[in-house]
Order: sequence, then structure tokens, then C-alpha cells
Amino acid sequence: MDTTIPEIHFDAAGVCQFCHIHDVLDTMYPLGEEGERRLAAVVEEMKAAGRGKNHDCVVGVSGGRDSTWLLLTACKLGLRPLAVHFDNGWNSEIAVTNIKNSVNILGVELETHVADWEEFKDIQKAFLRASVPDVEIPTDVAIHSVLHRVAAKEGIRYILNGHSFRTEGVAPRGWTYFDGRYISAIRKRFGSRNFSSDQNFTAFDVVRFMFGHRIKTVPILNFRPYNQAEITALITRELKWTYYGGHHHESLYTKFIQSYLLPGKFRVDKRRTEMSALIRSGQEDRSHALNYLDTHEYEYDETLIPYVLSKLDLTEEEWQDIWNLPPKSYMEYPSYYPLLRAFRWPIHLLSEIGLIPKLLYLKYLG
Repeated sequence: MDTTIPEIHFDAAGVCQFCHIHDVLDTMYPLGEEGERRLAAVVEEMKAAGRGKNHDCVVGVSGGRDSTWLLLTACKLGLRPLAVHFDNGWNSEIAVTNIKNSVNILGVELETHVADWEEFKDIQKAFLRASVPDVEIPTDVAIHSVLHRVAAKEGIRYILNGHSFRTEGVAPRGWTYFDGRYISAIRKRFGSRNFSSDQNFTAFDVVRFMFGHRIKTVPILNFRPYNQAEITALITRELKWTYYGGHHHESLYTKFIQSYLLPGKFRVDKRRTEMSALIRSGQEDRSHALNYLDTHEYEYDETLIPYVLSKLDLTEEEWQDIWNLPPKSYMEYPSYYPLLRAFRWPIHLLSEIGLIPKLLYLKYLG
């Protein structure tokens, strides 16, 4: 992690805040016997809350490695997950096949929510025109929203999170910031269509789902060792999973953003967060990672660029205008961030007693 990250800072020993966050998360989610004990307690809590219902948890699936491993883990723990997929129009064929294979082999019910393409295309183009690096936030927030709405509708109190800080790290807010007000502000300024409230997640939604429906998000993969090579071999063998050529490239839009737009326009290399996490969890050597980043640029399929422009109805001239816009930050648009800063200490207290995720405080306010 280096100074291409806007908010990075280092202590007297030269250690950045992301390493300190990793240490805190290591304490919160221990491995070994203690991790298994805590995981077992959470699983029993979910099973108890789900008695008399068809499902005791919701699992978002994308066809990627993390969500596939999460679904398999949930089933092996004896949980009865409802798999939910949000289709934003950019699935690769491999991702679709991976989803079908996993739910069919595991016998899990799948519920798919398909975005209104014209509406979703408009919000994606709005974020491109806003010239911010967090252009995939509409999808991330829509997934978050759909999972909560499905859980509320089905009376399910638990959503399983497929993120593992030991392999993914913590995304810098200067690279990936999101909140409902931010999305609404970008849409109003640069979009031409309404953005469905079902695909946004406002402060009101946070309160409604967390306290009204008492829905909790559980990052169960944090309690288990996550060796990427071993997990890949396992899900390939047991669920007929197929690799799609790059991290999070199960989505063609994500592939376009991470391998082309972010490094080319914003100097954002998301491999830094991933490799840093692998170094901290003992799966990567630091000198090897630094050498790799110095000698290997992102590879991207040049045929993907015209495909994306065509799908978004952007001409080459319009795309060049977008590319030439000066990079901007979420700080230049309306968001909840000033409000979060104003209530920093109450939010810290709520995170300490477990009413809100501690990572929210550490990432945005710590």
C-alpha cells in the first residue's frame, strides 16, 4: 500500500492504518480453535432464529470464487441458505454457469433479481461522467440492498458476507466510497433517469433493516483459513467451478474497470490491497509482490473496450471526453460523509458495543 491511496498515513514505525486495521480484525476474527468456537456459536444462533422457516440465512452469489466458497461453507455448516443473485447485465457466461452448477449440486434455492437495464445503464454512465474511481458502487449498493430486502421479505435475520479481509484486504475509501446519498447526488447531476429506491441503500434503510428487521451481516469466512489455491481446487472439484481469468472478472464490467479504467485514468491498482492482505496472512512474500507489481501491468482484452462502449451506448468521442475529465473524489459531491464525521464518537461507541460493524468505523472514521 502506497501514497497512491489518498487517505493513507503512516505511524512512527512506517506502518500504515490498513495494517493496524488488519491487526484489529485478526483479534475480532481469530482462527484455530477459538475461531471455530465463535463460528459454531454464530451458526447455532442462525439455526435457532431460522427454525420453522425455509431458510436461516441469505447468501449473495456472483459465480466468483468468494461467493461460491461461501455458499459451500454455509451448506457444510448445516445452514439452509437462500442464494440471491443480482444481475446488472454484465455477467460473463462462465459466471452464470458457475452459479447454476453450485446451486444445483448443493440443492440450494436461487432467487435472481434482474436490474432494469436502461435505468442501470444510466447510473453507470452517470458515475463515469462524475469522473470518480468508485464507478462500481451502484452495483455494490444494489447487491447490498437486494440482499436486505429479500431477507426482510422472507423473515430471515442473517446475511452471510463472502468478504475475507485475509485475502481481500480493506478497500481504501478514496478508491471505493459508497453511501445512498452519494449515489443519489451523482444520479441527479449526471443521469437522466430515476434510480430505483430498491437498488439504493439510504440512512433510513440502515435503520429500518438493522433495527426494525434486526438483520445482521455475518462475515463467516473471516473465521476460517482462506488459502486461495486450496479453495480454488476444492470448489473446482466439488462444484465444477471454472476460473474466469482474473480477480473479480466474473463480471465483464468489473474486468473493464479494474484492468483498464482504474489503472489507466486514476492510478488505482487494486492488486495492492489484495497482495497486502495476502502478505499479512502469510500467503505472499512482500518482495515478490513488489517485484510483481513493478514488472506486470494489468492485462486487459482490447476487444472488451468497444463491447463496453457499445453496451453503454457511448460513442468513441463521448468516451474520450469522459477519459479526459480530471479525476475527482467522493468529497466533491454530496454524501453522508460529513454527517459521519460529525457523529464520529457516537459511531465509535456503537461499534464498540457491537450495534454497528466495527469495520465501518475503522475504514471511514478511524
